[in-house]
Amino acid sequence: MGFPSESELKKVRNKLRKTQGTLILGPNPTPLQKFRWDICQKFVVYKQRHDITLEEMAEILGTDKAKVSKILRHRIESFSTDRLLTMLQILYPETKLKVAWT
Repeated sequence: MGFPSESELKKVRNKLRKTQGTLILGPNPTPLQKFRWDICQKFVVYKQRHDITLEEMAEILGTDKAKVSKILRHRIESFSTDRLLTMLQILYPETKLKVAWT
């Protein structure tokens, strides 16, 4: 198997330009950014452990699959932290929050 042709690479690049991948944390995230990112990771873990589709997860959460997709890709600018925590508690009812100083 050789390296893809230039035309194949062009097709892939065009397709990737139209997609939004998963966001990662920057080099110096604030505590809130880290907290919200960690919440999203809990959604990812739940989906993987339960081997469910976006549609199934959306049904569990009482929302649409586009919103679930955004959470799973950490694209949560339009979600309040409170809303994320409310949905998280649907998946993990035993969730408790603590504030700690280090």
